[in-house]
Amino acid sequence: MSIGDEAIVITNAPEEATQGVEESSTNQPPLKGKKLSWNKLRRYDSLDIESNKFNGHHGHQAAGWSVVLQLAFQSIGVVYGDIGTSPLYVYSSTFTEGGTFALYSLICRYAKVGLTPSQQTEDGDISNFRLELPNNRLKRASCVKSSLEKSRFAKYFLLFAAMLGTSMVIGDGVLTPSISVLSAVSGLQVATSSITQGKIVWISVAILVLLFSVQRFGTDKVGYSFAPVITIWFVMIAGIGVYNFIKFDPTVIKALNPKYIVDYFQRNKKEAWISLGGVVLAITGTEAMFADLGHFSVRSIQISMCAMTYPALVLAYIGQAAFLRKNHELVSETFYKSIPHGVYWPMFVVAVLAAIIASQAMISGAFSIIQQSLALGCFPRVKIVHTSSKYEGQVYIPEVNYLLMLACVAVTVAFRTTTKIGNAYGIAVVFVMTLTSAFLILVMIMIWKIRILLVILYILIIGSVEILYLSSVLYKFDQGGYLPLGFAAFLMVIMFIWNDVYRRKYYYELDHKVSPTEVKEIIDKGNLCRVPGLAIFYSELVHGIPPIFKHYAENVPAIHSVLVFVSIKSLPISKVPMEERFLFRRVQPNELNIFRCVVRYGYTDSQNEQEPFERILVGKLKEFIRDDCLYSAVVQNVQEKNDGEEPDNESDNGEYVNIKGERVNNERQIEAVEREIEVLDKAWCAGIVHLMGENEVIAGKGANIGKKVVIDYAYNFIRRNLRQQEKVFDIPHQRLLKVGMTYEL
Repeated sequence: MSIGDEAIVITNAPEEATQGVEESSTNQPPLKGKKLSWNKLRRYDSLDIESNKFNGHHGHQAAGWSVVLQLAFQSIGVVYGDIGTSPLYVYSSTFTEGGTFALYSLICRYAKVGLTPSQQTEDGDISNFRLELPNNRLKRASCVKSSLEKSRFAKYFLLFAAMLGTSMVIGDGVLTPSISVLSAVSGLQVATSSITQGKIVWISVAILVLLFSVQRFGTDKVGYSFAPVITIWFVMIAGIGVYNFIKFDPTVIKALNPKYIVDYFQRNKKEAWISLGGVVLAITGTEAMFADLGHFSVRSIQISMCAMTYPALVLAYIGQAAFLRKNHELVSETFYKSIPHGVYWPMFVVAVLAAIIASQAMISGAFSIIQQSLALGCFPRVKIVHTSSKYEGQVYIPEVNYLLMLACVAVTVAFRTTTKIGNAYGIAVVFVMTLTSAFLILVMIMIWKIRILLVILYILIIGSVEILYLSSVLYKFDQGGYLPLGFAAFLMVIMFIWNDVYRRKYYYELDHKVSPTEVKEIIDKGNLCRVPGLAIFYSELVHGIPPIFKHYAENVPAIHSVLVFVSIKSLPISKVPMEERFLFRRVQPNELNIFRCVVRYGYTDSQNEQEPFERILVGKLKEFIRDDCLYSAVVQNVQEKNDGEEPDNESDNGEYVNIKGERVNNERQIEAVEREIEVLDKAWCAGIVHLMGENEVIAGKGANIGKKVVIDYAYNFIRRNLRQQEKVFDIPHQRLLKVGMTYEL
């Protein structure tokens, strides 16, 4: 809350209990039964800083083992379908990661590298809240952090890299369904020669269309329906692997000895290096594990990987290797040719179903990473549908689902075989992994404060391996490898245009914001009247009142009896607890009944609550009014002249008393609270109106041709073809009033 331009927070917790935890002015401790100390009154700046405060307990909350095991079972179907179906095409492609944006968000939390000014001090300084003794690692972390914050080039480079990684993961959402389904359906040609390649392609297209059609039912339902199939798949490929291992050549177990990879490179040299582009397909899908962590808990991912996925894959590859030792000429059809005749058709059915599920992993990953991108203004506005009330982070994006389906069908029809798609797939996967490792190095130095020797070892070992794989997959650039790079470039152009104009709009509103003095002058004008009702005025501006309010007042000679300016702010963390989501501040004087509110969300939070947003807002506003009035009384009494002793007297019924023995919770303050609550209730009963700016964005006078193309044509084309803001927030159309204004950027 505020007194003048300052916010007062009263804390009663022990100092050691509050270290590293941020306070919020809307969540004051109860007055009753607490002793008040002047030394415990802490002063902060206005809402400009309060809007950046949030507690640190985000992420998955502790869950019971029953929930963890349920999530582990679901994750088998959603997360591991991709890597699980790699045996379908690895050998034929060899011989003729989603954590990027999460790491970028983590860096944005610890250092002010965001380009939008809504990310201020407390958003990025969490690492400084902990008391640490000075040491070389802390100094090094602070040095890196300071360098990033001061360098505009570094900020743009990190944003560019995050966008590239995001684009590559979305590209995986196109390539994975294409290669997985096409590989599985190609088993029909092995069984019968009457099936042509054209028929294989169109059967695959039909399956892909069906797959994307069921996405709207959500990961929860899809996971439960897919998990049994993938479990059967893992059991069958493991069983067939053991069968082939025993039947053909048990000596292939020696391949686990690293010596043989050295011998392989010595014998084959360039060909061995080229083959790495196919080998990398064995780990495709691991990047989805990180993109899909928002759908499942970390523990559930670990259980399903170690207990099911990894053992089954190792046995499957060993079995195929044993088969190829006796059947070199069948390398292009290794998977289906190695299946025992008696189980061929059951295995074919399960393979097709598993391929469908493999596609689900990357589709879910694409949805998750786009949701994260939206939180930092890096992706055009789309509707996020939370498909599960039981498990957090499970989302569906209708527009993206439709576009991914069209892209998958186009790739399948154009490429027709898995060879070129495999080349493209390898480039996308290795690019994501390399970018993820680059971000991880920054996290290791700046946030985790790992010893520099370990960081150097990580760069030398992991970095060298990834660069080796990257060079191999780029060798096949002209054989389909250009597809993910072209697709990523297209997405990056869209993302950069949106982010660039988004930032320009924010700076425009920040430079032209309406001061509290101007608000009072507008209200005091004789031609402006107050009408009964509650008006909620939406704006992206966190640090003040947007200029569109002044434009509205000049054209509409009436405003409602209670006015709340609401700013929706996304933080680079996964979740913001509901009790800390709303932050309020009055616009002085109090008699205006005008408030500012910042509503903070994490990138996995649902912005469409089960309870109507306006009802939650009014409830939180009432809490703020009660706390504000009572704490104003506390501060007023504490600031009275006295003999310097702490006013820690307490009456028998738990109410505070000052030095003079006067009760803090006196009738005057109670009446003031009741009066304001009554005004708010009357406004609520009179009706709620949602006011939203319909801003036209144009390039300013004197802008160069490039800026005009980006703003006047590219950005406005994207904006016109996406959902409007009121549809994203499910604002009732019958109670929506749009205010038009032109921004010259």
